[in-house]
Amino acid sequence: MVTLYDVASQAGVSIATVSRVLHGHGAVREDTRVRVRAAIDDLGYVPDGAAQSLARNRKDVIGLVCAEHSGLKPDQYDIESMSLMFYDEVMRGVEARIRERNLSLLITFLREDETLGAPEPEGGPVDARLRELSGKVDGLLIGEGILAPAALAKHARRMPLVVIAGDTGQKGTDMVSADNWSGARALAEHLIVDHGKRRLFHIDGPVTAPDAAARRTALQEVVDANPGTVVVGTYTGRFSVASGQVGTERLLAAGGPLPDALFCANDQMAIGALHALAAVGIRVPQDIAVVGFDDIFPASLCDPPLTTVHQPIRKLGERACDRLIARIADPAMRTKLELLPTELVVRSSCGCPPGPARRREVTPVPRRRPVAVTALAAVTVGAGAAAAKSPLLPTTER
Repeated sequence: MVTLYDVASQAGVSIATVSRVLHGHGAVREDTRVRVRAAIDDLGYVPDGAAQSLARNRKDVIGLVCAEHSGLKPDQYDIESMSLMFYDEVMRGVEARIRERNLSLLITFLREDETLGAPEPEGGPVDARLRELSGKVDGLLIGEGILAPAALAKHARRMPLVVIAGDTGQKGTDMVSADNWSGARALAEHLIVDHGKRRLFHIDGPVTAPDAAARRTALQEVVDANPGTVVVGTYTGRFSVASGQVGTERLLAAGGPLPDALFCANDQMAIGALHALAAVGIRVPQDIAVVGFDDIFPASLCDPPLTTVHQPIRKLGERACDRLIARIADPAMRTKLELLPTELVVRSSCGCPPGPARRREVTPVPRRRPVAVTALAAVTVGAGAAAAKSPLLPTTER
């Protein structure tokens, strides 16, 4: 194997000069630089990345911890249950940033049922996995608040860490998220104020997902602000097409008059709802409106095309990666919450006329602080159920 010493010998220079040429550091005469580069090419020398990283006390690797949501069936492994449609875009954003810096990405998935609930003892299986991972990377990107707040805070004290699409009230960690609250408010107001929808059924996301919580409470605030408007029922889905279809089928099986609109916590569940409605001849938007959230590409291909909210998923990965690289360079800097703006994307599933999608950036709306906080009440699935009334969740500003 060709070594640094071989290159130095052939070029007639010291190994320190070869090192300066390789890293672009220090003053090296141009003729010397050319001679060293020629020796590298002639000998086919490949720098030892591990040795270089060790010398700089860097591994040149960042880690991405993804949330794997439980499927409708035990041991269900598919693109939707593993959240790959979301993380594929996040990873593309991260990769765009690390490519510029010659860094590598190490990816792992944690199941939500492994990480939430009772606090895991020190040295438990998830803690052990993250400890092992942290020894291989310079910093971690944690997706969707897959770790409980105490666990996040603990790992943030150990190493550079940035949370993507987590609980925006989390303290002590860097966070990058879409402005789900303002986006969901704009969507709910479009249905209620612009279209006059008064009876809404909510196909919710997983109770563990911070994005779903923000969208849920934003919907309820708009409902509460418009007298005569009610949420007639809810179904807790899994952010998948299948769960949106099941939730709609259960709504229809319960009988009673149709709600005016289905407010779905993401596009995949809205697509499932469209499938269920079409299967029994219910027309969208003539008989019922359907809206989603995320603006994934298939939303524009639905019949009718789906009204939704665009969240910049790829940019989440880019901005979180930027923040992590800055955190690695300066571990003492203050933590920061960054909310990325969303867009209301109006197509025809809400009742607007067919045609090209109309987009407008959503103006950020502060979340007001409630007097008391309780969990959103469970509502019987069915069009005739009473509305769920829920106080709004508080926010924490850093």
